[in-house]
This record gives sequence, C-alpha cells and structure tokens, in this order.
Amino acid sequence: MPNSAADRARYDRATAHLEAPLAVVDLAAFDANAADLVRRAHGKPVRVASKSVRCRALLERVLSMDGFAGVMGFTLRECLWLAGSGFRDVLLAYPSADRSAFAELAADPAMAAAVTVLMDDPAQLDLADAAREDGPGAGAEIRVCLELDTALHLLGGRVRVGARRSPLRSPQELADFAELVQKRPGFRVVGLMAYEGHVAGVGDSVAGRPLRSGAVRAMQRVARTELAVRRAAAVRELRRVADLEFVNGGGTGSLESTAAEAAVTEVAAGSGLYAPRLFDDYAAFRARPAALFAQPVVRRPGPGAVTVLGGGYPASGPSGRDRLPQPYLPEGLRYDPQEQAGEVQTPLLGAAADGLRVGDRVWFRHAKAGELCERFDRLHLVEGGRVVDSVPTYRGEGRTFL
Repeated sequence: MPNSAADRARYDRATAHLEAPLAVVDLAAFDANAADLVRRAHGKPVRVASKSVRCRALLERVLSMDGFAGVMGFTLRECLWLAGSGFRDVLLAYPSADRSAFAELAADPAMAAAVTVLMDDPAQLDLADAAREDGPGAGAEIRVCLELDTALHLLGGRVRVGARRSPLRSPQELADFAELVQKRPGFRVVGLMAYEGHVAGVGDSVAGRPLRSGAVRAMQRVARTELAVRRAAAVRELRRVADLEFVNGGGTGSLESTAAEAAVTEVAAGSGLYAPRLFDDYAAFRARPAALFAQPVVRRPGPGAVTVLGGGYPASGPSGRDRLPQPYLPEGLRYDPQEQAGEVQTPLLGAAADGLRVGDRVWFRHAKAGELCERFDRLHLVEGGRVVDSVPTYRGEGRTFL
C-alpha cells in the first residue's frame, strides 16, 4: 500500500508551482482502482457513473480500459452533452422533466441512438412525447430503460430499507409499464436498471461500530437474496414484452454480488475510481484514495493547532460528521469540535499541526466522489512526483447540469 508520508511529499512536490486551494487525481491510484473494479465485476462490463467522476477527460481515460463500457449519466442535458462529445452509449439513470432536452433528443437520430432514458411513470412518457417539436410520436425513436424498485420490505412492508426511487416494484408492474411504452409510437424499451443502494452504498465495516456493522451485513445478506430472486423474475417478465439489450445493477460497494446474478448483464460503478472517504467502510475491498484537495495553512492559533483556508465542503445525504471532508495528510489532524469545517476558515488540531507552517498544505479527502468537482474548475493529474496534465471538471467546462 502507498506510504502516507511519501504520498504527502510527492503531492507537495508535484504541485509546488500551483496555488492552493487545488484538487488532484493520482493517476496510479485511479488506474489501480479501475483495474480492481473490473476484477470485482468478474467479466461483466462496468458502466461508469458520471456523477461520481464529473470530468470528461477522466471518463475518456477509464472507458479506454478493458472491462469498461458505457456511461451512466445523471441528467438528460448532461447525457446529450456527452453524446455530442463522442460518447456513444449513455444511459440516463434518473428520470427527467427537461422538455427542451427531450425535444433535442427526438430531433436528432444520432443522439437518440446514443442515449437511453430512464422512465418508471406514464407521466414521464407523456412529458417526453409532448416535447417533440412536430407532435407526439414524431422524430427519432426514444430508447427507454425501466427501473425496478430494489428496496427491502420487512414485517409485511411496514419497514422499508433502501432509497425511494421507482414505483415499479413487482415483475408484473414492470411488464405492464413496458407494454404501455411499447404501444406508444416513438418509444422502445431496451433495458432495465435496478440500483441496490442499501447494499452498494452503505458500508458494512465501520471502524469502531461493530454492532452497526454486523446489523448492516445481516440486512444486506437478506436484501441480496430477496433482490436476486425478484430481479430474475422481473427480467423474465420483461423479455416477454421487450427485447432487452442490457440489465444494469449494482454500484461500487456491491460489484461482486450483483455481477454474480445471471440476470444482470452489466454493473455500474464510479465512486470506486476516486475512493472518497465514505468508501473506506467496506469489508470486501480497499480502494486507494485517488482524488484529493489541498487547503493552505493561513494561521497558527497556538500549539497543536493550525487554520486552513475554507474547506467547508459537506457531502449530500443525511447530515452528520461522516459527510465532512477528511483531513488526510499529514496524518493526525482532526477538526475542532466547536467549529468543524468552515466556510472561510477551518481550524485543525493535533500533534501534526506543530510541524506545519503558514503556506504549507493540508490534503483532504471528500466524503463523496464527484461532488468534489463542483468545488474546483480543474483537476491536476499527478503521476509519480509531477503534474502531467490539468484537465477541466464539468464546472471548468462551464457545464452545470443540476
């Protein structure tokens, strides 16, 4: 495994000519993480979740590697941009209400062939159809992917574990909606997606919390078994209605179990490339931190304390300390519990503070992956002890998709 002190020295040396705050991606770690995702997928192609990368150059890099195929986008406008930039297999993973984007999609046969949209409600179908410039059914055929609700229901449905996503839960509900889509001129069902976030996105080995970790593992065993049966039944029902090109499932935290299901033809992952803080809490794999950001030390309030500029970049999701960036290098720094990560300044405590001077850098890991790119215009790509390239994030390309 990488040596923390050596990594810190390497990052400091590589970026000495740059002003902080700044963000880097360690290419050796990024590539190693990509190779591990492919290994864990056991021969099934990995579709890259763009929301966890948010950098076109790095999407291109990972898709050039064996074992990766296609992009999973997060808004229809982003999907159109990616398809127009040369990405030929883009799956929209969330429903859209963007009428102008649907109009563009239907008006361009090449774009419509490259982009598949997610739907799980007749109202979404109606909205997309009404957006066509020449009226319902006109223009290019829109490729549709359905989504299966993966949540685990316990105690007769009184307890729900998992995200509230699709209203389509049973195989019959999926088949009925697929028939509705197939009968609508200008639409065709080509795929199924089922993201088990309560398995793929919840760590099962949280340091210092053995009881919680054990409970999560028990829940996930039940959830995997239940979903595998229901997903297989859903695929059988859908194939009676539509010619499915793909069945997508999983995420970074569940690649092994999802890929093991015969009904699944491809898996999705993205966060595992950058390896943010929240992905330290899994027993099945250990990724290498690849995406970091540096904040400069601007004052020394006293012994055992330094203050860095800004750094208050909380991650989305349930509020809590685990959503804050992690002071990473040098090791041994922690937040002041009275202030935490600040909008303009962030005090850090610990013995390592005494070795830092004004102008030195503290390296952080974001709690989540792609959200880091909403804070920085560029990612500096580090190879060995030097920056070999600086590439724009979506934000740096002037693209805001949310």
